[in-house]
Amino acid sequence: MSDGADAASGGDQLAADLRGFGPLGIIAIIGIIAGNVLFIPLSALLVLAWAKRSHTPWREIGYSRPGSWVVTIGGGILFGIAFKLFMKAVVMPLLGADPINHAYRYLAGNFGILPKVFFMLIVGAGFGEETVFRGYMFERLGKLVGTSPAAKSAIVVVTAIWFGLDHYSMQGLAGAEQATIVGLVFGTIYAIRQRIWGLMVAHASFDLTALAIIYWNLESEVAHVFFS
Repeated sequence: MSDGADAASGGDQLAADLRGFGPLGIIAIIGIIAGNVLFIPLSALLVLAWAKRSHTPWREIGYSRPGSWVVTIGGGILFGIAFKLFMKAVVMPLLGADPINHAYRYLAGNFGILPKVFFMLIVGAGFGEETVFRGYMFERLGKLVGTSPAAKSAIVVVTAIWFGLDHYSMQGLAGAEQATIVGLVFGTIYAIRQRIWGLMVAHASFDLTALAIIYWNLESEVAHVFFS
């Protein structure tokens, strides 16, 4: 009986250590952040493993069941498409961005690479980045600074800047600017709703719309809809 109690106590202590910010907690954070170096959605999978082993309720990383899957998915698709078109046609031109995304110009008309890109955008970006940058980081930073309106605002800003910097090496300044704005918008929505499914769909739809614009050589046309 005592052996079983000791084992349960040990398991509870491990869970507490994983949720905390001691050595094991810090190692978990570093491992999760570094996960994508090996495999694009690995960080998100590690977040799910961390949540399960640390006994963190799924709702605390945004994995709450939506009121309606149809509304969540449909709304996410429409919002993601509209948001990308707005960014491409209005926001980025105002920031002086080049209408051509040279980092991904190789995707134009490149049918053979589409399956790989679909995986990266849907699984890597939609599922992976939202789980890490919204679900996980909001949970971890919330434990550090609290959940007051001021604390949530600070978390939105910090995660948005981090999200932007994460895109700088591949996409340059314009990509970092766009990602920071996306992080601010998605982060604000998450801070208010605390649900991640709609953001996953919106994120994937945003990126798939960007892919369609590049693939069909429409970047310049969309970027000059309002500005010549």
